[in-house]
Amino acid sequence: MSTSDPLARPVEPRSGSTAGDESIRRRAEEIAGPIRHLFPYEPHFAEVPSGRPAPESLARMHYVDEGAVDASGPVLCVHGNPTWSFYWRRIIEGLKGETRVIAPDHLGMGLSDRIPGGVLLEDHIAALVSLIDQLDLTDITLVVHDWGGAIGVGAALERPERFSRFVITNTAAFPTSFMPKRIAACRAPVVGRLAVQGGNAFARAATKQTTVIPLEEDVRRGLLAPYSNWDAREQIWRFVMDIPMKEDHPSWTTLSRIADRIESLGDRPMEIVWGMRDWCFTPLFKSQWEQRFPDAFVSELQGAGHYVNEDAPEVVIGAIRRIRRPPPTEASARGATE
Repeated sequence: MSTSDPLARPVEPRSGSTAGDESIRRRAEEIAGPIRHLFPYEPHFAEVPSGRPAPESLARMHYVDEGAVDASGPVLCVHGNPTWSFYWRRIIEGLKGETRVIAPDHLGMGLSDRIPGGVLLEDHIAALVSLIDQLDLTDITLVVHDWGGAIGVGAALERPERFSRFVITNTAAFPTSFMPKRIAACRAPVVGRLAVQGGNAFARAATKQTTVIPLEEDVRRGLLAPYSNWDAREQIWRFVMDIPMKEDHPSWTTLSRIADRIESLGDRPMEIVWGMRDWCFTPLFKSQWEQRFPDAFVSELQGAGHYVNEDAPEVVIGAIRRIRRPPPTEASARGATE
């Protein structure tokens, strides 16, 4: 492991604060500086439990925190693999003038600390819950994508009183028997890790294979910016390996518990926005969300792929705005029909 990169430092026990270290802020500037025209947001850091190498270990989680507090609570955007908070930049830009938007980087991803040996689904959930508690977020509108679905919904099930509404985009939060061949190839012994962590094949391919509208070159650079070396890419590979396909997988129980409890959130408004040309989270996954949440409002985007924020950010922003509108009062509803 490289020790020259402060993002790759070993996690430390719960003693003393390192969230404000100038070293990680300088490193954040090195990474984000070249894409500042696309991602002009002040970095924030919180110390959260990493779960590795010991339960009391801490790591620094980066998050974007833009906009002002308003009566409808914050919008919490949770990314997947192999993206980072940069993926939410157009959502942040579209909403920051009207509400508070928070977009964290998972441990090992983006501008957050690298964790030697990686972390599992349960650790990501615990880290996100810790951030939510530290920021004392309430009345949350949760927006999730890819692996962010399991992590974000997992956090909502741990703190249901803090969450009010959900926007689901091309994700899952339940076990599945489906794995695309392109993902399965990345899990091949030795070769898979060399390709994903060594050659950055997974993240690079994602910038070419996840949208219908080709990404501009500076956007591709932005998505890849934090993943410039072997250490920086470890969690990308760990995420791929953390997809539980069998009951003996270490994250099977965590994901199954989420699936068993997910319908308890059905009393809250939900919108499903789905890029229908997604080869990874295919429309089959959308159907599974619809089965669990039959009252959800569904937007099927025929011209969007997996990175729906890149192909159709205005639709995602519209869904967030729509779901955050206060329900009509009896008087206003009566007036609308008179």
